[in-house]
Amino acid sequence: MKKHLLAAAISLAVSTAGAATYTINSKHTHARLSVDHFATGEQSAGFYHLSGNMQFNPQSKTGFADIIIPVDTVRSGSEEVNDYLKSAELFHAARYPEIRFRSTRFHFEGSRLDAVSGSLTMRGKTAPVTLKATQFKCYQHVAIKKEVCKGDFKTEIDRTRWGIDSLATTGMSKKVKVDIRIEAAKQ
Repeated sequence: MKKHLLAAAISLAVSTAGAATYTINSKHTHARLSVDHFATGEQSAGFYHLSGNMQFNPQSKTGFADIIIPVDTVRSGSEEVNDYLKSAELFHAARYPEIRFRSTRFHFEGSRLDAVSGSLTMRGKTAPVTLKATQFKCYQHVAIKKEVCKGDFKTEIDRTRWGIDSLATTGMSKKVKVDIRIEAAKQ
């Protein structure tokens, strides 16, 4: 196990050598989710004030992202639904206060970032996830006078892989659409 962790750390260090470091802007980074609600339409909610960092080197087409999603920030538009989402039946915010995505690889199509593969840890369980980039660009931000990378990413997960089984057998879909907007400033 220790050899595996050491090999992964060395691989990460080599793959992100020369990469710039960026800090997630929590005011402009959020995750939205939606799930089919008994075949009557989608129920949606969002997580806000995400934090973390990333490393990115477009020349070598490498990167690393570590994003922390605070469960207590979940908002649906209804306090009753917010409380249910935070309950032990769903995200169990009291026991698992954060969701974490850690990348393992950035995928490129030509010079364009196409996807980011990694692991999603939620409710104490970790499973692989790939986030498809629908938009991603780094540019010089006029207001803060720093390079900023910003993008939109999508995936669909089976919530039962993380033990979120509530209502999965009575008509609420196991499949959850996830949209993440990330903005990070170069340090």
